[in-house]
Amino acid sequence: QATWRELGHALLFAVLLWPVDALAVTVALLCPLSLVATPLLLATVGDGRETKVLKAWPVDTWPAALGIAALGLALLAVGAYVLGVAAGARAELTRLLIAPRGGELDARVVELTRSRVRLVDAFEAERRRIERDLHDGAQQRLVALTMNLGLARLDAPPGPLADRLAQAHGEAGRALAELRELIHGIHPKVLADYGLEAAVADAADRSPVPVDLDLQLPRRFPESVEAAAYFVVREALANVARHSGASRARVSGGHRDGRLVLRVGDDGRGGADVSAGTGLTGLADRVSVLDGRLSLSSPPGGPTLLTVEFPCEPCEPSEPREPTGRCA
Repeated sequence: QATWRELGHALLFAVLLWPVDALAVTVALLCPLSLVATPLLLATVGDGRETKVLKAWPVDTWPAALGIAALGLALLAVGAYVLGVAAGARAELTRLLIAPRGGELDARVVELTRSRVRLVDAFEAERRRIERDLHDGAQQRLVALTMNLGLARLDAPPGPLADRLAQAHGEAGRALAELRELIHGIHPKVLADYGLEAAVADAADRSPVPVDLDLQLPRRFPESVEAAAYFVVREALANVARHSGASRARVSGGHRDGRLVLRVGDDGRGGADVSAGTGLTGLADRVSVLDGRLSLSSPPGGPTLLTVEFPCEPCEPSEPREPTGRCA
């Protein structure tokens, strides 16, 4: 439909509009300029004796030439106004023929919002699938390998073979620990099984900086909201440990008036900036996709307070949560 409107506008311009534009410029601009130039033409072309205005009306006196020039200036001002009105009318006609309708723009905005939410849901579903595959596949094989190496180490006599088995057993144990940390970073199982409050408590336990918890989250929330909130808190605690120099952090929050609110604060040096590559920029985009808001207050000298909000409702205990992240 838009293509047909554009084609109609092109045909209208090629057949009718360009002669109208040319006529408007001629009448409103070129004719007044010719009148203004009458004294100059009388002095040069007419040698001070006679010239013709618009090649039609003879002028042979200086008072008449100056009067016509003054009339040309007045007509030039009127012509400039007429050209402005014509340009506005032309722009309105173009907007009417080419610009998308209001309903189309609203439909596009709605579809764009839905597509962003679908992308986030698909991203979270893929993270959960990768976490399950690693947990049930590679991790179990590494556990079995570690156990077999431990048994072989017990049965091997002292010597070079026992030393090699001990080294391999240690490497397998370290690889298993790294894989578990990787799985936890992709999508922690505690978040899927026990919810946001337990996952935040687990992240606080893992933080090098002591963390005080004050969470009031008795029920579960949509999966996409829980995942985004958890990763914001985890990234904030990681930044506290890496950059703030804080001796203590605090995570608080709850659900009130249809909004899930979490706050992460510390007593560090302050001066943090979301746009300075702290890892929160991408998380802020994920929060905005869910119609949430992430704000940071970090004056130089501290303290720092990061707040994230999500408009959502908790899921009832008997209410299943769909894979897309919504309460069914």
